[in-house]
Order: sequence, then structure tokens, then C-alpha cells
Amino acid sequence: MAAFSVVSLTNLQFSIRTAATALDFVGDSVQSGITTEMAQAVEEWYRQMPIITRSYLTAAVVTTVGCTLEIISPYHLYLNPKLVVQHYEIWRLVTNFLYFRKMDLDFLFHMFFLARYCKLLEENSFRGRTADFFYMLLFGATVLTGIVLIGGMIPYISETFARILFLSNSLTFMMVYVWSKHNPFIHMSFLGLFTFTAAYLPWVLLGFSILVGSSTWVDLLGIIAGHVYYFLEDVYPRMTGRRPLKTPPFIRALFADDNVVVARPPNAGLGAGARFGAIGPDPQVQ
Repeated sequence: MAAFSVVSLTNLQFSIRTAATALDFVGDSVQSGITTEMAQAVEEWYRQMPIITRSYLTAAVVTTVGCTLEIISPYHLYLNPKLVVQHYEIWRLVTNFLYFRKMDLDFLFHMFFLARYCKLLEENSFRGRTADFFYMLLFGATVLTGIVLIGGMIPYISETFARILFLSNSLTFMMVYVWSKHNPFIHMSFLGLFTFTAAYLPWVLLGFSILVGSSTWVDLLGIIAGHVYYFLEDVYPRMTGRRPLKTPPFIRALFADDNVVVARPPNAGLGAGARFGAIGPDPQVQ
């Protein structure tokens, strides 16, 4: 009887261990399946991005991660007119738009806006006009660089502009501003606290930057560049019938676009409220 009890106890322990092993295997399989599905969802989301958005987002993440891991030095990326002119470090004119500082909550915040509003612009306002969208970014980058260079030569404010080393956030803010002008009547929510229309999106974000004590110069530069583009591309042609920002043929030749006609509301961007904008960290289209 004792021997039978020992054998039974041994079998019971073996069965328990077998069941536990099976449960661990099932748990690992379920967890692995969930991880695989999430990875596939992220991959699908990434692949569905239009070409300019995907390229810019990839370059920004790779550059910022490279600096965080100390593979790349930010000192080789920041905008320095003296090094550009005297030492021919031309790449700084591009790389200062790719670095978003250290990887923290602020980095995720700007990656969200970059991915969201760059994608919305490219898929809607610039649908079938990839060359025009690329030219918009090129124009915005040129305006931002010009403002910083000229501002650095003006007494009393030169020190302020000298501290602006990276314009990546300003270019992202410019895209948000242009999107708000093209979609002024979309209702949005700021952290669930209050609602507003997209026309006020840039100004809400500007107010949020003031509230948290961040520098507003970066946001203001984005607003200026965005408004210059909006005026020359949307307002001035309606006033004069001339389009000064027509995409050059050599840029258009780089992209094979389909001929797509995008219908826009006749009153988009024309209302009094459409002259303003604001952006918050958690806007939601209602």
C-alpha cells in the first residue's frame, strides 16, 4: 500500500508538472501570437504610409535613435552657418530637420504629429501630387533656414536665433498649420477639456507651449513658414490668378504621380476663423 501511494504521488507530481509545462507553453504561444500580431499591425501601418511621410519619419527616427545611442553626434547635425559656408558642411542644411532631441515623451509627441499630419496632408490635400508636397516641405525648410540666418544678423535678437540649432519641430509645426488651413471646420478636442475647430489648432498648441514653459520661438517659426506657404499657394493665386510656387519640372520629374483631382470645399480656409489655428498634444477628430 505504501509503495502504491508513493507511485501514485509520483504520478500526480508528474501530471502536475506536465500540466504546468503545457500551460506555460500555451501562455508563451498566446503571448507570442499577440506580439506577432502587433508587429504585423505596426508593419502594415508603416507600409501604408505614403512615400514622403514614410521617408521623413524613418529618417527622423533613425537619426534621433542614432544620436541617443551615440552612434551619431548631434554636433555634426545642427545648423551652423559658419561651418556650412566656410567648411562646406552642406549636409547641416538637411540634418538639422531630422534630429528631434532626446528620446522622451516630447519625442513621441512630435513623432505623433509628424506621422499624423504629414500623412493627412500627403493623402488628402496633396493626393496624387507627391512632387508638390515635397516642394512644400522644401519651401518650408528654406524659409525656416532663411529666417534663422537673417535673424542671427539682427542686433538684439541675434542671440535668440543663435540658440535655434534644430528646425525639425518648426517644420512639423508648419505642416500642422497648413493642414489646419485646409481643414478649418473639423471639430477637435484638447485632452478632453474643451473642443475647437481645426482652424485654431496651431494657436492652441502655442498656448500649451507657453503654459508648460517651453520656448515659443520654434512654434512661431513654424506658423510663419506655414502662413507664407499658405498665402503664396492658396490665397495669392485666387487674388491674382498667378501661382508663384509652381513646382519646378525637375522636382516633378522625380515623382510618378497619378492624375487625381481632389475636391475641396469652396469655403475652406476663407472664413474669419480660418485665419487662426492651434494645436494640442491629443487632438481628436470628432
